[in-house]
Amino acid sequence: MKTQVCRSVSEAFWGMCAADAMSMPVHWYYSVQDIQTDFNDWITGFTAPKERHPSSVLTLSNAAGSGRTAWLSGNKPTVVGNVILHDKLKFWKSPGGSVHYHQGLQAGENTLNLLCALRVAQVLSSGGFVSVAEPAARAAVLSDYVRFLTTPGSHNDTYAESFHRSFFSDWQEQRPTSPCKVLDFAEKRYKEMINTSFPDSQLNAVGCLPMAIPFILLSAAASEDEAVSAGVEFVKLTHPYPKLDSFVALYARALHATLNGACLKQQAEEALKSPALNAWDTCQHYIHQAESFPHSSAEGLKVHQKAVEALGLACYTKGALSSLFYLAYVFHNDVKGGNPGQHQLWSPRSSEKLVGLHACENCNRGAALGALLGARAGYAGEAVPQDWKDGLRRAKEEIPIILENLP
Repeated sequence: MKTQVCRSVSEAFWGMCAADAMSMPVHWYYSVQDIQTDFNDWITGFTAPKERHPSSVLTLSNAAGSGRTAWLSGNKPTVVGNVILHDKLKFWKSPGGSVHYHQGLQAGENTLNLLCALRVAQVLSSGGFVSVAEPAARAAVLSDYVRFLTTPGSHNDTYAESFHRSFFSDWQEQRPTSPCKVLDFAEKRYKEMINTSFPDSQLNAVGCLPMAIPFILLSAAASEDEAVSAGVEFVKLTHPYPKLDSFVALYARALHATLNGACLKQQAEEALKSPALNAWDTCQHYIHQAESFPHSSAEGLKVHQKAVEALGLACYTKGALSSLFYLAYVFHNDVKGGNPGQHQLWSPRSSEKLVGLHACENCNRGAALGALLGARAGYAGEAVPQDWKDGLRRAKEEIPIILENLP
């Protein structure tokens, strides 16, 4: 792997984890005003979540599978507390409600999805695979995924989104654990779920990206088609939902190109113009409006906030990717800040605006954006701020091990 590409991959990993950890305390805050109220201003670094969440619906979530409790049919055994999240069911059943999705996490800790992504990267980087797009790579990752989530005490997060709960709701009957058996289970499940008359809309979510990103990052030296295939084929096994392939492929192509030195602004524009998103006309309206104000001004940020609200604040893939690529376009080159001569992925002002603009489903979308911005910065010889790297908890121990195994 070329030095520039290797550096791009490295900073993409750091950017992905830093963005998730910074977003974590305000995950699923629907109002920017709530962020400013709870944290006395914008978030400018890592911080722990508040005990009370102003818009939490955790206690309404289905602990036995996907979606909300009210959607539950039949008498499926509870997954949360029995199969995964072993000591967390009490928070899902709290009579007071308003429980933070990530209660108990400390400043700099990553959410479950990013911890899973790091596990994916560890397995792929140390597995000796000819290509991470091969079935054996997916098999090894899924086996490790099962072991990680079903092992009590393996992580500290309280929340597992629908795709985890759905996967283990189906898994718990036969409970396969070996790589070949877990892969066989997941492939059969995909075929069944993709052909159903009523696909699970909760799987049409940007949460499909974090665990797929390492497949793309570790395919940086491979062809674009191979990198796309690696990401898409894995997502099929965690998110069996029709037409999701085109969205994953769109993101994978943009990330792979950026890792190899392509202009992120151009990649974002092409994605927004693509038939899959068809969001460029909407974006142009807000881009031109924001150009009337200084780049980091409060007025400009309000315009960008309106753009994200119009494009998609929630988890659903099309809207989330549209707002993600809008922010990538606007902030593609916002990599310098802090002291003179210090090169950073985001200045403190940039970090606060991106977290604020990412209110609602900000963790998964923020991680995917962080990977893109990190990749662009790394290829340009710049970096995620060192104090951010140092402030991460689990990730700062695991990312160097992953990077040591890069080809």
